[in-house]
Amino acid sequence: MSKKTLFLLLVMGLAAAPWAVFAQEPSAEFEGLVEVTEVLLDVLAVDKSGDAVRGLGKDDFIVEEDGKPVDITGVSFYTTRYDAGGEVVVEDGDIPSSRYFIFFFHDQLRTTSSIGNRLVRQQLDASRQSQRWVEEQMLPSDWVAVVSYDVKLKVQLDYSQDRYQILEAIDNAARNRDPEKNVGRQGRRLPPSGAPSLLRHLPQGKELRKETKRIYDGIRLVADASAYIVGRKNMLMFTIGFGEFRPGNPFPTGDPRYYPQMEQALNDANVAVYTIDLTPTEFDHAQRSFMSELATDTGGYYYGTFLNFITPLQEIAAENVGYYVLSYQSEHPASESGYQEVKVKTRDKKIKVRARKGYLYGTEGNA
Repeated sequence: MSKKTLFLLLVMGLAAAPWAVFAQEPSAEFEGLVEVTEVLLDVLAVDKSGDAVRGLGKDDFIVEEDGKPVDITGVSFYTTRYDAGGEVVVEDGDIPSSRYFIFFFHDQLRTTSSIGNRLVRQQLDASRQSQRWVEEQMLPSDWVAVVSYDVKLKVQLDYSQDRYQILEAIDNAARNRDPEKNVGRQGRRLPPSGAPSLLRHLPQGKELRKETKRIYDGIRLVADASAYIVGRKNMLMFTIGFGEFRPGNPFPTGDPRYYPQMEQALNDANVAVYTIDLTPTEFDHAQRSFMSELATDTGGYYYGTFLNFITPLQEIAAENVGYYVLSYQSEHPASESGYQEVKVKTRDKKIKVRARKGYLYGTEGNA
């Protein structure tokens, strides 16, 4: 979400100017600028069935920075519940909200492995089940964007609530069509001002291709473009994985040159990655560990074993009908910027939480 600078305190190491001494002794010294910020964390809390749990308060959560608990100043519950009549169900204290989904197809049409044809069929089946979810279960307040990646990032559809456009974009993504093939010199048409948008915050045309030669960069730019949208964003990534194999390690990991920046951008923008494995369940592969790591690092979940692609889509939608926003204050040196890791848990061990693992602060931060 967002992070607001509240005030600057003078502490730690520099001699203060006479007019900055306030009520201190004339010889008092101050040691530097500390920025006090308000941090807002989107947190999913679900029961053992995967359903969202409501009714929790400040005393039910524990938030830690660098292993130390922080004082939670506020808890709000955002909901997208609808009844059978299509009306929003809002209980006392609930805040109506939209859900944001990014369907991300990591193209398998170029796969040259021995199971390449099977993977293509998997990808097409994933697209059909995604279309089924849009037709049958997408809520009126939902926003859906569709992107794909082969050798560059392709924005098949900016955030939209138009089911027909979404269905067409999912099909185009699964078949690896290029949405910019017939775009004129004026470039892609942007949505109306005030509407959620990826394109408004992404480079266009050749510049987008130049800046997304690696999938890490494509995902990072999608995260950065989503940072301007208030609320939790859910990236549904259909892939077989893209981790790097290193000498002496049988399991792939994120490329250390690009993965940290990508992960931090996703967390800072409140984008949870749900990795949905395109590899047929009868095949075992080492990328499962990397895909699980990516999901865990961003507050999402890895789906590797299921009978039908509609299953993970239904589960992801069900747990995102409501989420909490926790607020607290944190201090960082005003002259510095970096990444702060965060850990969130509940006092009730039966409740599982998923939340972003940190945020950027200083001049780098979006959240």
